[in-house]
Amino acid sequence: LQEVALQLNRASINEEMVRLEAHLKAFLKGCKEKGALGKRLDFLAQEMNREINTIGSKSVLVPISQEVVTMKEALENIREQLRNIE
Repeated sequence: LQEVALQLNRASINEEMVRLEAHLKAFLKGCKEKGALGKRLDFLAQEMNREINTIGSKSVLVPISQEVVTMKEALENIREQLRNIE
C-alpha cells in the first residue's frame, strides 16, 4: 500500500503546476517592467520549460501530453522573441 501511495505521489503534477503558475505570473509581471529584462525573462522561460518537461514526463494522459506539446511550442516562440530583445 505504501508503494502505491509513493507511485501516485511521483505521478502527481500538482507541484509542477503550482511552480509553473508562479513562474508565469513572475514572467507576466516582468513583461510590464521597464529596463533590461531579457536575461531575467529568459531565465523564467527556462524555468517554465523545466516544469513543462517534468509535467510531460510524469503524465500518462494523452490530453495532458497534447497540452504539453502546445505549451512547449508557445514557450519556444516566446524564447525566440526574447532573443531579439537581449
